[in-house]
Amino acid sequence: MGTTIIAISNQKGGVGKSTTAYNLGACLALKHDKKVLLVDFDPQANLSEYLKYEQDGSPTMTQLIMSLYTGNPLNAETVQKAIHHNETAGVDYIPSDINLANAETLMVTMISKEYILRKVLSEDVISGYDFVLIDCLPSLGTLLINALTAADRVLIPVQTQKFSMDGLQSLEALTQLVRVNTNPKLNLVGVLPTMVDRTKVSRTAMDTLNEKYSAMLFTTSISKSVEAAKSSENGTPLCLTGHRIGKEYDELALEVLSRC
Repeated sequence: MGTTIIAISNQKGGVGKSTTAYNLGACLALKHDKKVLLVDFDPQANLSEYLKYEQDGSPTMTQLIMSLYTGNPLNAETVQKAIHHNETAGVDYIPSDINLANAETLMVTMISKEYILRKVLSEDVISGYDFVLIDCLPSLGTLLINALTAADRVLIPVQTQKFSMDGLQSLEALTQLVRVNTNPKLNLVGVLPTMVDRTKVSRTAMDTLNEKYSAMLFTTSISKSVEAAKSSENGTPLCLTGHRIGKEYDELALEVLSRC
């Protein structure tokens, strides 16, 4: 099996994208012995925070993009300097920072702007990994188009609380555009219900998702739990806590492995 690149995306914020990227990555690494690279591609840098990243003078995703913007060729060595390791989760990662928002503004003017992340994640950089998980920002702009152009698969976490089909339709339309124009191999790996509880709202949302996505809906869903917030504060992967939500992420990892 080669490297599978999965973009974790939803244009709505607060649906559990960073939590899913971190915990799915940790499960694949710690429980299934996979080599995982997490890519924080969101200026909010929640994933980098989760990974306890501290600035140390090495490049972040912003600097890698700026390097391409200024016309410097980006070699694997430069990108590897941006890769950090998180011992607790057993994963490698490329951090982000708030300046990625400025970089996105500049990317719009670049030639082949849709392929910038693909240049960063070149074969030389990612060939040693089983999975690359990209944590995308909640928007439909240039950064997301880059993530979808670089990815093989899209994983869509959907909060079953305040449910919005409209957002999903826009994301699907964009995915289709990317498939036609820049990345014909892009496919949906699955839709992941998150923050599921016993309320009527949650049940209704699950029914709607079942109707719309049937086979593409993961069998696993992620419960609403205060453990997720605790985990992001202390950086402990949920699969190491023995909590139910940790088991759910491990079940998700098994489903992802079987679908890829």
